[in-house]
Amino acid sequence: MWEPLIGCVGAFSLTIKLGAGSRIDYFSACSYTIRITEKAILSCTLRTIFITKFSTLGKGFTKQMSPQTLHRDVVILGSGPAGLTAAIYTARANLKPLLIDAPVDAAKQTAPGGQLMITTDVENYPGFSEGIQGPDLMVEFRKQAERFGTEFLEAWVDEVDLSERPFKLYSGDLTVVTQTLIIATGASAKWLGIPGEAKVPEGLGGNGVSACATCDGPLPAFRNRSLVVIGGGDTAMEEATFLTRYASRVYVVHRRDKLRASKIMQDKAFANEKIEFIWNSAVTEILGTPEDGVTGVRLRDQNGHDRIFPTSGVFVAIGHKPNTELFKGQLDMDEVGYLKTSGHSTATNIPGVFAAGDVQDSVYRQAVSAAGTGCMAAIDAERFLDHLPVAMPGGDEVTIEGEHITPDHTAIIEPDGSMIPNKVELAAED
Repeated sequence: MWEPLIGCVGAFSLTIKLGAGSRIDYFSACSYTIRITEKAILSCTLRTIFITKFSTLGKGFTKQMSPQTLHRDVVILGSGPAGLTAAIYTARANLKPLLIDAPVDAAKQTAPGGQLMITTDVENYPGFSEGIQGPDLMVEFRKQAERFGTEFLEAWVDEVDLSERPFKLYSGDLTVVTQTLIIATGASAKWLGIPGEAKVPEGLGGNGVSACATCDGPLPAFRNRSLVVIGGGDTAMEEATFLTRYASRVYVVHRRDKLRASKIMQDKAFANEKIEFIWNSAVTEILGTPEDGVTGVRLRDQNGHDRIFPTSGVFVAIGHKPNTELFKGQLDMDEVGYLKTSGHSTATNIPGVFAAGDVQDSVYRQAVSAAGTGCMAAIDAERFLDHLPVAMPGGDEVTIEGEHITPDHTAIIEPDGSMIPNKVELAAED
């Protein structure tokens, strides 16, 4: 008898049959979370429940789960603005995409929906004149992708094999085989790991603590206030300079006596009358309450002396880390780990693999720019699939241009009937 391993009551369910009497059931569970703003934020968590087989052995039960394989034309990794936009476009093109997103994990700071799930008011996304809560925006993205038939799988991908197409992704006992792969795993802000920095309710993250001045700086909570920026590189100088548009004063706390930022960024910050520097000091704790938000930071100088420094907000600006560890050794990356794409496309160095969003963008890192590259990746993947040869009953293959590839793959018959060898011609020696 087949029994669900876990029970779940959800808003909807979707069952995918995998053959041989096994299947995967998807359940979407929706819940309301009361945040510091006392707004009820709808957050939907998609749970994957594997249906497993139990056999009776004496008085106990033994779980028997055989490896499963899914075959898809398009697989998308990541469910932020880039991934979900790619899902919307590929689903509307009837490519039946499978989107794999990371489960909720507080320690790893992951959740379906990406970084916007920890953002409060989003005021700069087009189409929302009054602004929108980050989690609400991602719920709308997801609903739109679902409406066109996107499949969702919440799972950790342990390994990928991009050595040949179709590509293979491994998650526990599940193998996903795909003709194209869109990587939209994003980038994560680097954090200090100090008390008070964690997301609410464990800390003050989202309640006066941020890692994105462009996203949160214009919010009323930070306007005409004294703010602290932590860091000494280009990211910190950019954040501090941007915040001077709204804050009454910006204090840059750096653990050394000189900055690591480029000279042009240093000059810009030093020339700004609203920016002051606190040298040779580290923030060891962020202080405040759930009711009042951030009220100060604990600073420790190079001699080990502590003091409390009052502030209304803290922006951690020590850089971002792209989530590309899974692809090292297979895809081209820059020195930081951002995926390299070709020209004005989202193509990586492996044909059929595309990158979108913050995973390949170290400059803009905005929801709207991520969504734009998600659209580009979807179109790139669709065109790639369109140009793949289609297998015919006789064993030959036909391309979109009308070319026939012989069953033994040794020759190509062009639409006019001429035949050319299907091999690389070696240059003639002099």
